[in-house]
Amino acid sequence: MSAALTWAAAAGAAALSALWTFPAMLLSAFLVAWGAEAAQFLISQGLALAALAWLQTLPEFAVEAVIAWEAGRDPGRAHLAVANLTGAIRLLVGVAWPMIYFVAAFVGRRRNGRLPAITLEREHAIEVMGLLPPLVYFLVILLKRSISAADAAVLAALYLAYLWALLRVPPHAEEEVADAPRVSRWAYNLGGRRRVAAVAGLFLAGGALLWLTARPFLDSMLGIAAVLGVSDFVFVQWVAPFLSEFPEKVSAFYWARRVDKAPMALMNMVSSNINQWTILAAMIPLVYGWSHAAAGGGWIAFHFDAKQQLEIALTLAQSLVAMLLLMEMRFDWWEAAGLFVLWLVQFGWPGTREPVALVYLAWASGMVVAAAAGWRPLEAPRVFLAVLREGRGSKSPRA
Repeated sequence: MSAALTWAAAAGAAALSALWTFPAMLLSAFLVAWGAEAAQFLISQGLALAALAWLQTLPEFAVEAVIAWEAGRDPGRAHLAVANLTGAIRLLVGVAWPMIYFVAAFVGRRRNGRLPAITLEREHAIEVMGLLPPLVYFLVILLKRSISAADAAVLAALYLAYLWALLRVPPHAEEEVADAPRVSRWAYNLGGRRRVAAVAGLFLAGGALLWLTARPFLDSMLGIAAVLGVSDFVFVQWVAPFLSEFPEKVSAFYWARRVDKAPMALMNMVSSNINQWTILAAMIPLVYGWSHAAAGGGWIAFHFDAKQQLEIALTLAQSLVAMLLLMEMRFDWWEAAGLFVLWLVQFGWPGTREPVALVYLAWASGMVVAAAAGWRPLEAPRVFLAVLREGRGSKSPRA
């Protein structure tokens, strides 16, 4: 009887907390999304989305930092740091990317009776190509079976190079403001310093609300998960990343249902992927080494065991496929379905991780062969170089 009362009390407390944290998370997601839509007329859309990704992944960084710190004190928890990183990335690519496509396709089909592909804009080649360097470098990290402070510095440098490329892209044309949501139009139309203050205010208000709500929101969901008997590994790899990425998914759904903003929704996810493969991954060895040194054990690198190597290899293979799909500067229904089905298989049947990784590698190899034979042109590298050459002197990013 006592156990039942404890269970009921825990469930009730978690549910009551969710009644205010869930709406607060929704509001924070909308505020930063409106800020990003207004900011793309002041800076490049990619740079606005990079700032948005930072705000959206704050809860994820907090969760990963706590796990890495605990792993530095207790090596038995090191696998949870890798689980959270790889689970977060695989959720974005395997669930969020397909969600964006099918939401946009459903709305678009109601309008024109067919399933349209999401066609990327020229400037989006920056984000697509921005995935390549961290994936290549992470292959080096995987082969040496460890990630160190030196690797963290390289990953951070790659992220800075990505931001530099985004800085070379001009803002969107002012005529497009009319297509923005009412709040974004209001902020932009203020003009002068008030415009900058309003756009910054949307970001800051959304970010502050997100920061204040993130921990209670995660705690409420953790309480529900504990009541339901979810294991630590499953919670860290799937539940925690899903919850910490919740603001990103809300923004993506909001843009995808407007169809014409579906490319922006997809690039929001890609920007977050780049953030995760660089800065989030770089944080792990730094916090882990610091924690281990603070406990009197000296600074050490974060080493991977065989299971962690498989998790990273699977995640790398999935991201490689995703990047190659976008190299064509479009995203179609069968590609979205393929990413989701493969994610669902390895999620539902964890024993299939190795075969699924091989399927990803075979899919990627097929795309590379098709590109080499000229059957599947890879547009992104050519467009990327053209956008960089145009630089900030261009009048419009859609030249």
